[in-house]
Amino acid sequence: MDHFMRQLPGWRRPAAHGLGLITPSGTEFPVVNAGEHYLPAAVLSTVCEHRVGTRTYPVTVDQLDEAIGLLAPAEACPHYDHPDLAAWRHLRHRLPDTVDYDAPASLVAVFVDRLDDPPADAHDARFRHLLARRVG
Repeated sequence: MDHFMRQLPGWRRPAAHGLGLITPSGTEFPVVNAGEHYLPAAVLSTVCEHRVGTRTYPVTVDQLDEAIGLLAPAEACPHYDHPDLAAWRHLRHRLPDTVDYDAPASLVAVFVDRLDDPPADAHDARFRHLLARRVG
């Protein structure tokens, strides 16, 4: 975790975060994190160049592959579950391989700085809806 924080000057842990797949029926978030799983948040922040604030970012296949590669060493610690890594791998298998790895991959990263911030967009609104159902 410290390694990523050094690479992200000014980074602040988000109150909530997640990675979603944009589908015709809406955005799916296999994992909704709030107040937990900060290493995946730091990894996702690294590939999206996010520092602080409530924002969403489109994520490419290349960025997802990079995030999976950065988080994979965490599996060496069997004392913790790694739901984000499992979800990211599942999402990756649902995406086609593309020749242009910088092309949009229908993925979106959501970072919520404070839970009382207004949603950044429709993806964030969906994420908040799932978050409210999880804690409610």
